[in-house]
Amino acid sequence: MLFKTFRHRDDAQGAAVQPPQVAHAGPVGDAKIAVRDVSVFYGDKQALFDVSMDIPDKAVTAFIGPSGCGKSTFLRCINRMNDTIPTAKVTGRIEMDGEDVNDRSIDPVVLRARVGMVFQKPNPFPKSIFENVAYGPKIHGLASSKSELEGVVEVALKKAGLWDEVADRLNAPGTSLSGGQQQRLVIARAIAVSPEVILMDEPCSALDPIATAKIEELIDELREQYCIVIVTHSMAQAARVSQKTAFFHLGKLVEFGPTEEIFTNPRESRTLDYITGRFG
Repeated sequence: MLFKTFRHRDDAQGAAVQPPQVAHAGPVGDAKIAVRDVSVFYGDKQALFDVSMDIPDKAVTAFIGPSGCGKSTFLRCINRMNDTIPTAKVTGRIEMDGEDVNDRSIDPVVLRARVGMVFQKPNPFPKSIFENVAYGPKIHGLASSKSELEGVVEVALKKAGLWDEVADRLNAPGTSLSGGQQQRLVIARAIAVSPEVILMDEPCSALDPIATAKIEELIDELREQYCIVIVTHSMAQAARVSQKTAFFHLGKLVEFGPTEEIFTNPRESRTLDYITGRFG
């Protein structure tokens, strides 16, 4: 494990505050998503200010920061979920493989197949386990026969670490699964359409520690194939699963860099204050 203590101030009780332990960084790919000067407005209110960063492929990038700092707002820019909010306006450029995702020629439905999303609370469809995973491949025409569709579903459930638990009950309702299983089912549903990017908005906040550990293990496995971006309030989780970390505060990107550096040697005093618990 890579870990280094701060030479920092003590907390109010006089005890040294230690940052979370940081997992081994591992290799990361080239930039998958290039963000330049992105701002978001909801009516007259500006929620995000001039954010720029390069999000790497084959890696996990974590967004951390206090509630209301713009993490989820920015995450939803990547697959144009803000399009669903009438008062929202996004400026700047977000390029995926050199193509601006906000270009008028880009179909948001196609974009969201390339950029899957997993939300805070598991949201399986009111369908069987099989139909939950098969839904995306069906509507996108990714399988030409029943047997091919069954293969796609099996592969997705295996990648999500769920196949062994549900293989004998694929016709059971998705809602019959436990919370952690439902979240892995939702991840399988996202994987089934062969995305390039997976966005996760607080994917473990509604789960118990055991289910959380399984999701984190899954994220670590999936990063070898996908660009993953995760919003989390848990700094320990960000340290465990990510290779890059972005710290947001009051709608601004304060600092972005390798996770090890953010947690052990941050450049900005606000980052240090946040990860040592002085605010947040």
